Amino acid sequence: MRAGRSIIAALAALLLSLPLFAQAEGEGSVEGAEAPALDMQEYIFGHIGDAYEWHITTINGKHISIPLPCIVVDNGVHIFSSEKLSHGAAHEGYRIASKGEAHEGKLVRASDGSRPFDISITKNVCGLLIDSLLLIVLILACARWYRRHDYLKEAPRGIAGLLEPVIVMIENDVIKEAVGPEYKKFSPYLLTAFFFILINNLMGILPVFPGGANITGNIAVTMAMALFTFLAVNLFGNKHYWKDILWPDVPIFLKAIPLMPVIEIIGMFTKPFSLMIRLFANIMAGHIMLLSTIAIVFLTVKLGPAVNGSLSFMAVIIGVFLDVLELLVAFLQAYVFTMLSSVFIGLAHQHPETETN
Repeated sequence: MRAGRSIIAALAALLLSLPLFAQAEGEGSVEGAEAPALDMQEYIFGHIGDAYEWHITTINGKHISIPLPCIVVDNGVHIFSSEKLSHGAAHEGYRIASKGEAHEGKLVRASDGSRPFDISITKNVCGLLIDSLLLIVLILACARWYRRHDYLKEAPRGIAGLLEPVIVMIENDVIKEAVGPEYKKFSPYLLTAFFFILINNLMGILPVFPGGANITGNIAVTMAMALFTFLAVNLFGNKHYWKDILWPDVPIFLKAIPLMPVIEIIGMFTKPFSLMIRLFANIMAGHIMLLSTIAIVFLTVKLGPAVNGSLSFMAVIIGVFLDVLELLVAFLQAYVFTMLSSVFIGLAHQHPETETN
């Protein structure tokens, strides 16, 4: 039974990878002409980078994309479709910077190439909105079941039955253990952070719309989440937390220099910084590994059918393995971020031990 499930999961991962194969094969190809060499930098960073349109695939050299709204605040508000900027065209005095320019891939003024105040709905923003809406729907569906049923007499079913074990595990085994008696105050944020990261990680694995956006592999997103943890730690830390930072229990000469307070203050910022880098680097590296494996199929075309066929077979096998591994990483990174955030918050609420006679 377990073997059958593993086979089904592997086949599903392989099928989900097919759009990436088709996209890479179609890029730059013209019927009746030899396809140019695959530009690995453009291929990889084109997938994991942000864009003003949602590129679905390429079929026979024709790009199939979903145009997204461009919103520019520059002497008024300018709203137009990104389709107006395709193929390097300018619209209302704006264009997308070409390769090699200072703001490559970004919306700039057509006159001097400078950046306006850009709040466009890019691919990552659109993916973030979709994934956030999905999270809201799942949580509200779970809450709806509990409003209509007595959970003491009836086991949860459907979405509630799927989410309840995960919520209980994260709250009891992670948040409660790390934060301590005041854990209920921080459970809403920490559970939201866990499911937000998990859903964005899982949606990022899907190569077809509405998946495929590299949201948690975007350092701006992980920086915002690390900032929330930083605020939760330092705005709600108790007096003992601040005493350990500003006046730690060390020899007086270390306080007077003051060496230890400086180290502790630096530590306030390095902890959320490590959260930001860890999540960003792991998710982005996973996408790059998978895309690099898929690229072997096209990089070895000129080596002949035997070499290309054997390496393509290995690339597909490794690609399926990496797809399954990414499912584990998606959960693991959400778990690690939540666990470390809980530990940092718990350290800010510790009380000095009192000796009893």
